[in-house]
Amino acid sequence: MRVVVAPDKFGGTLTAAEAASAIRSGWLRAAPDDAVDVVPLSDGGQGFLDVLGGVVAGRKTTVATTGPWGDPVVAEILADGQGTAYLESAQCCGAAAGQPLRPWEASTAGLATVVNAAVAAGAHRVVVGVGGTATTDGGRGCVSALGPVPPGVRLVAATDVASPLLGPAGAARGFAPQKGADDAMVGRLEERLQTWAAAAPGDPDAPGAGAGGGLGYGLCLLGAARVSGAALVADLVGLSARIAQADLVVTGEGTCDWSSLRGKVVAETARRATEHGRPCVVLAGQASVGARQAAAAGIDEVHSAAVLAGSVAASVADPAGQLARLAERVARQWSRGAPAAGVRP
Repeated sequence: MRVVVAPDKFGGTLTAAEAASAIRSGWLRAAPDDAVDVVPLSDGGQGFLDVLGGVVAGRKTTVATTGPWGDPVVAEILADGQGTAYLESAQCCGAAAGQPLRPWEASTAGLATVVNAAVAAGAHRVVVGVGGTATTDGGRGCVSALGPVPPGVRLVAATDVASPLLGPAGAARGFAPQKGADDAMVGRLEERLQTWAAAAPGDPDAPGAGAGGGLGYGLCLLGAARVSGAALVADLVGLSARIAQADLVVTGEGTCDWSSLRGKVVAETARRATEHGRPCVVLAGQASVGARQAAAAGIDEVHSAAVLAGSVAASVADPAGQLARLAERVARQWSRGAPAAGVRP
């Protein structure tokens, strides 16, 4: 049996490559004769450049810039040598581990420095991975700091979700709570985004406008073309062709929730599996997606490491080990070569 293992990062615990390795290790314990094709993925959020570094022939350089609260940080530029530069907004707009979150003050201004550095180095196409930010400023900091994009330079916003700027699934109401905003702060942030959208000539309802705390909206104001980050990465790694040669697709991420189905790695991978008539299974750290939601997205099953381990804390304490255990259990269900496997039609 041939299995494609194509996960995103497990935020805060495992990179996409580490997650893929853990799943492969556990799977082969149950089904050692299976051929497991490991394909780490990203949706444009944290780990975007790590994944692309494995498939884009080019070199990385570093740029000194500022983080969301004006603190000095270092961000990377991956240049392919043919005029395209890849950037990761999470590197300069995301919070460092343990850093206090201040959602009202968090700004995307530091990204402008990285964009300018990429252009100064000769890039005429700048692809920004949008996601994993601590910001909810609608991209206003970046727009104000960058000003006009130089003539002849094309911006691409590779967003991690297809959410709009405003509303229940938007930048503030949908994502600000995980960035440290309480209910009152969420309301204030939503009002600020509404004011920004009313004053700016963009489309707040456009897919991806709400990504990165509205950075997707800001980049589109600067003339960026919006694409799905997960689809862009999947194309670069040749995911569809690899799925076509497989019997089963296994994907995953740290938390599989409603946002996972709005353009993230899990949804994009399941979509491509469906196109090729292949079953798709999700292995997550935590999961809150129901069976009906999953089925509508082309996902056959969703499994949680936290459930297997008995708690979120136990899962996080040994993320690779628990993910491998979960993969071993799922392999016994799905693999034709596993002892006591539950053979699937």
